[in-house]
Amino acid sequence: MTLIRRFFSIALAASLATMAFAQDAKLNIATVDMQELFKQYYRTNEAQKQINIERARINKDNNERLARIRELEGTLAALRKQLEDPSLADSKKQTLFKDWQTQQQEGIALDRERREFLQRRNQALNEKMVQRMKGILEEIRKIVEEKAKKDNFDYVFDKSGLSTSQVPFLLYTKDATDITAGILKDLNKDAPAESLPNPNEPAPEIPGSNPVPAPESTEPPAGK
Repeated sequence: MTLIRRFFSIALAASLATMAFAQDAKLNIATVDMQELFKQYYRTNEAQKQINIERARINKDNNERLARIRELEGTLAALRKQLEDPSLADSKKQTLFKDWQTQQQEGIALDRERREFLQRRNQALNEKMVQRMKGILEEIRKIVEEKAKKDNFDYVFDKSGLSTSQVPFLLYTKDATDITAGILKDLNKDAPAESLPNPNEPAPEIPGSNPVPAPESTEPPAGK
């Protein structure tokens, strides 16, 4: 909801102020549900699918790095078991201990690199997602504006917009026309069938409220 609120909250406040000076005039007012348009627009669904593909790639790369770390942990466990053998000669113990230290440092370095990789890739994906969704919201806003001009509406209010206290901006509007369905039909008129939202799947989220999660390991780095 963050981006939609930014698009419309300032315009709404200015519009309400202007309306105070036009109380004697008959205003042609419309409402639109920007949340619904954003979620049901086929381009939003396409963007979400691409984001999911990229997220899966990040998870795959992360799992491959974790597999290498787990291998090192197994090697370290075997070395520790050998070092605990009381019959082991001191010279052999020193050699094994140096090998254990080397493997431990490699595991720590790999885990640090993995975490940095996750942070870097997820940050880049978040930024890409936000920019793409902003572009989609701007497309929708322009279509709403064109509709308003064509049908001679004085004001179009986003009925899904919330204030910072999560209270709807628009609590009541007399004789307002809801243009959401018509605009949604126009948005999806040329949509490929496979790009239309599936009602059985979660609707795409507007960026800002649910960032892409980093698939972090809950286990400590190798050797600890």
